[in-house]
Amino acid sequence: MLGPIDMPSAWPTAVDLMTAHPVTLPADAPISRALGLMHTRGFHEIPVLRRSRLVGLITFESIARRSSRSLATKIEHLLILPPLITMTTPLPEIAEQLLSTGLRAAPVVGRRGELVGIVSRTDLVRALPNLPQLAGPNAPTVEAVAGPAAEIVREDEMCRRLLSRIRLLEEHPLPVVDRKGRLVGAVGIADLGGVLWRPVVGGKRDARAGRSALEVKVGSIMRSPALTVKVGTSAMDAAREMSREKVSSVFVVESGRPVRVLGQTDLLGLVLGRTRRPTAKSRLEDVYVEITGLRGSGDPALLAEIDSVVARGLRRVARYVQPTLLTLHFAPHATHRTNDLTVDARIHTDHGIFYASHTGWNLLAGVSGLLEDLAGQTRRIREARRAPRPRARRGEMEDAPSVDPDLEERIRVATGGDAEEE
Repeated sequence: MLGPIDMPSAWPTAVDLMTAHPVTLPADAPISRALGLMHTRGFHEIPVLRRSRLVGLITFESIARRSSRSLATKIEHLLILPPLITMTTPLPEIAEQLLSTGLRAAPVVGRRGELVGIVSRTDLVRALPNLPQLAGPNAPTVEAVAGPAAEIVREDEMCRRLLSRIRLLEEHPLPVVDRKGRLVGAVGIADLGGVLWRPVVGGKRDARAGRSALEVKVGSIMRSPALTVKVGTSAMDAAREMSREKVSSVFVVESGRPVRVLGQTDLLGLVLGRTRRPTAKSRLEDVYVEITGLRGSGDPALLAEIDSVVARGLRRVARYVQPTLLTLHFAPHATHRTNDLTVDARIHTDHGIFYASHTGWNLLAGVSGLLEDLAGQTRRIREARRAPRPRARRGEMEDAPSVDPDLEERIRVATGGDAEEE
């Protein structure tokens, strides 16, 4: 669900953010060569050329999902079509393109369609702390932007279990904990890539590669220590730390345990939430919906059902506020005894940001329940803000208690506050 973006002239454009003269590969290069570049240079996407003309992108995810292919296979058989980004595309539109495609980076083309650079989520996040649109007293804290640390990896897990989390690893590294649940490190797509294949000259597979390469513990490949921040830290300060340490996520910790994960996609979602200013003519079609962590997301029937449930829920929310951005994160529980999963939702509106969470086995019922919860929250906020304040009668003290206890109760429920003690 894509819609218009409010685009102040102050936003930097792709030419200000991109890396010029990017590393490229020819279309007939073998997979082994692409993996070598990704591993040694830390790339996740590489532009592919045929006779100096851009023909697509080769991504780590597209290779990992076809791990049975020979490393001598030409990358032209695994290409994806990148979004169209020009040198004048502003930062919010680049963020929208990267979020909607799930890519970490995209090529930038010139007037004749020639490749002039590449722009990544890292480039965008590096620019955020210096933008006046995201600064000031109303700048959000990390807990207001970060998603829940629903997917946690144990340090004694085998790396082969990470293959089922490829899509989530593409979004951000996962926290690694010890037996007591304390954060000991982080594992990302680049760490997995280091053991998934060990290509050598000629595209032949190393004798150590294959299934045996994945039979190692996560603790042996994780990065330690992980970058952490405390609850209450400014999201822009966290973004600055992420850029300084060259990582794509930071973990919010309490008592040494990860409680939330702030990834680059969360920060880009914040940009969209700030730029999608609702108007009197805003439509539900203008709401940007981002879904992460959903396994089997290639099933068109499932996606259609989710889209239908989301549309109905957004119509209920729109009765009270104007939504601009909705994010849904699905986190299946790591157990063979249950099919439960947790769904977390965050919605940006003209009345603020609202959150909801649901755990159960029925995916569609969970999404429906989440949106019903969000609609209830927005209704209470709207009612509390629209209800007139009782005026003190002449001769009464200005600090006299309200004559409308129902109103005060609604306000307490909406704000999460407790009644004041006299």
